Amino acid sequence: MTDRRLACVVLAAGKGTRMKSDLPKVLHPLAGVPMVRHVVDAAASLGPERIVVVVGPGMDSVAAAVAPHPTVVQQRQQGTADALAAALPLLEGFDGDVLVLYGDTPLIRAETLARLAEARRTPVGAAGTDPAVVVLGMRPDDPGAYGRLVLDADGGLARIVEYLDATPEERALDLCNAGLMALDGGRLRAIMERIGNENAKGEYYLTDAVAVARAFGWTCAVVEGATEEALGVNSRAELAALEGLMQDRLRRAAMAAGATLVDPATVWFAADTRLGRDVTVGQNVVFGPGVTVEDGVEILPFCHLTGVTIRRGAIVGPFARMRPGSEIGEGAHIGNFVEVKGSRVGPGAKANHLAYLGDTDVGAKSNIGAGTITCNYDGFLKHRTAIGAGVFVGSNSTLVAPLRIGDGAFIAGGSVITTEVPADALAFGRTRQVVKEAWAVSYRARKQAEKAAKEKAKG
Repeated sequence: MTDRRLACVVLAAGKGTRMKSDLPKVLHPLAGVPMVRHVVDAAASLGPERIVVVVGPGMDSVAAAVAPHPTVVQQRQQGTADALAAALPLLEGFDGDVLVLYGDTPLIRAETLARLAEARRTPVGAAGTDPAVVVLGMRPDDPGAYGRLVLDADGGLARIVEYLDATPEERALDLCNAGLMALDGGRLRAIMERIGNENAKGEYYLTDAVAVARAFGWTCAVVEGATEEALGVNSRAELAALEGLMQDRLRRAAMAAGATLVDPATVWFAADTRLGRDVTVGQNVVFGPGVTVEDGVEILPFCHLTGVTIRRGAIVGPFARMRPGSEIGEGAHIGNFVEVKGSRVGPGAKANHLAYLGDTDVGAKSNIGAGTITCNYDGFLKHRTAIGAGVFVGSNSTLVAPLRIGDGAFIAGGSVITTEVPADALAFGRTRQVVKEAWAVSYRARKQAEKAAKEKAKG
């Protein structure tokens, strides 16, 4: 791309009534991230001078989601050109290129946006003039009711024809309008002033920008992109379909970067999941937002991870749950039905079975026995447990925070530990075992007599 100035306008004012939701349409998540955020991040990767997001009245939550980028309210909501017109005050004095995107097309790639911007700066036609408008085109398997893009003899864009207005010859064209545009900021206002609302809905359509530009004698152009990048969301079913496409994209990227997915279709990623080289992910693993996995980690089937960092060579699962604020150290083992929340598990430490580590620091090479829990909540506040290095915690232990256990200490199985344990000490907190010889014989005899008496009374 050249050094020409660039601005991006994201249209995100749609109410999304078909979503049947109190949440604005563009805030529905895809791979754990609001749809509009995918679009804004793709635009931001181009390094534009400014990004402006157009929202509807009362959409403060959308403004918060796209911060720190400024928003402007489309008060009338009378079509896409009306939405772009609402953003013009924030583009005052800007004469660079303007990309127009849609907040409900979250699969758009930065590379495609860069091609749009580059085409806006590239001369077309016999006259060799730079186009005033560049439209993103696509060739879907089923063109259906999409608007068609009609090219001129020089390969430039002659006009956009809506399906209902198209002739049979025009409907036979497979080059369709994907909606996104790049416009010359120096000619943008002249184009916007000429777009009218003489149509059935009385709305101002941005697609009319092509006809207006051609009426001025300016050229227009088309850049073709993949159909999936232009797919929008108007219903829950369409959201689910795009989620599937996004997950396929993320799975392919993970494997291309050196991760092994044993059964890719059952692994679900967040948009920001980061996997290192030679990571193996088993079946039915779900990554929530904020997960980083270093090289050589093995994640066994049926794990759920959110907001966790897993260091090199660790093993997690199966059936483990990693919650936000946790870090699993190099070579550590987190086993089946272990839950870790807000905790740091040191290098080589193990919690292999049926444990809960909440707000806990576990030192290197410590062993957490099956059934152990750290009781971090007293009904009012959360407290931390600090377990030193080389500590052995016996099975079925209850560690009541706030608590500190020194290096090398032993906790006897079945203990409830409430006070500090010094380094290398043995601690146990349970009643002393009592054995009564032959007690079971007399117990069974007594119960048999009671049963016989009840049966005799009934008879």
